Amino acid sequence: MAGTYRSTPLRRAIDRLMAALGRRGLAPGGIASLTVVGRATGAPRTVPVTPIVWDGRRYLVAPYGPVGWVHNLRAAGEGLLQRGSRAERVRAEELDPRAAAPVLRAYVRKVPIVRPHVAAGPDDDLAAFEAIAPRHPVFALTPVA
Repeated sequence: MAGTYRSTPLRRAIDRLMAALGRRGLAPGGIASLTVVGRATGAPRTVPVTPIVWDGRRYLVAPYGPVGWVHNLRAAGEGLLQRGSRAERVRAEELDPRAAAPVLRAYVRKVPIVRPHVAAGPDDDLAAFEAIAPRHPVFALTPVA
């Protein structure tokens, strides 16, 4: 059973710090910042994310489920991905569970800190990841020209 994500004051402070470090290219593990227009306020919202490259494409995975940035990205369809001096507008296309499963498994293998929140382990087969994929949205990223 996967753990439940809870947004606490400490967690929000850590997220702000990691997003700032990601913008500067100083965050560990390839963490970057994602800025998306808020669906309700229209104000920019910035969160730390860990993009993953799988099969030659870049993806964002929501290991904690459909949290705020996921809803905002679904509504906006694009955001600003930044790590260090590289800032890039990206279009995000949400994958169906079958297409998301191998990316989600690769993400769980690459980012061990999320494992308690995902109900499939790094060595589980793709069917296990396909079953949980609706609870962990995966977005394919394409640069906006």
